[in-house]
Amino acid sequence: MSSQQPLRRRTVREIVKAKGRQPLVMLTAYDAVMAQLLEESGVDMLLVGDSLGNVVLGHETTLPVTMTDMLRHTAAVVRGTRQALIVADMPFLSYQVSADEALRHAGALMAEAGAGAVKLEGGAELAPTVNRLVSAGIPVMGHIGLQPQSVNVTGYASRGKTDADAERLQDDALALAAAGCFALVLECVVPAVAARISQALTIPTIGIGSGEACDGQVLVINDLIGLSVRTPPSFVTPRADVASLIRQTVAGYVHDVKASLTAVGS
Repeated sequence: MSSQQPLRRRTVREIVKAKGRQPLVMLTAYDAVMAQLLEESGVDMLLVGDSLGNVVLGHETTLPVTMTDMLRHTAAVVRGTRQALIVADMPFLSYQVSADEALRHAGALMAEAGAGAVKLEGGAELAPTVNRLVSAGIPVMGHIGLQPQSVNVTGYASRGKTDADAERLQDDALALAAAGCFALVLECVVPAVAARISQALTIPTIGIGSGEACDGQVLVINDLIGLSVRTPPSFVTPRADVASLIRQTVAGYVHDVKASLTAVGS
């Protein structure tokens, strides 16, 4: 009999306990192969982000992403992994209409696709919805600061630049934590404000473009590895240029195939 311990997924409780003990790393994943590679590289959590609308499906925003999209991609990421906690974004209008709708959609992501948690964008106004989901046994990660699903109203500017905005963000963070969120994404929040929020919470904060004082960090994987035809956000420094490698590899293959056919024809 093998003495090796069976692999198991990270739990929400382990993520919460990591606060103040070890930094957390989360990256986006949208398919089984990339998810497996990222898990093998040591990430703690994988976010099946609605950013797939931008980086996979070719949309300008995340708004066109549907529940069908999220169910399909979440299931693929779950199939490609065995240890990482899989967090699935709830797409636009899948949770804002009512708590009942939110519960139905979040339940589908958990029961049908196999997610370990869901993520919602919004502040204190979502506290009742968060409480409803958590009461039903669905772990919830919050998301404040820049909220891509609300860009048509708020734009892409950083958050927390004024005292009033910084206070509102902290109030939102405290309300979401009190409602039961196990972690909170802070996107494009002024670093000093993100640091203050992180210190005020007993749950981990996961920063993206919000400085280094958060309890963890998340990036869109395509931005991190340079797998894109778009310019990455200003807060991202790609650590590779996978797009160029693909172009070079395929161009070489195209050249060799055409050259071999030309040689046969002559």
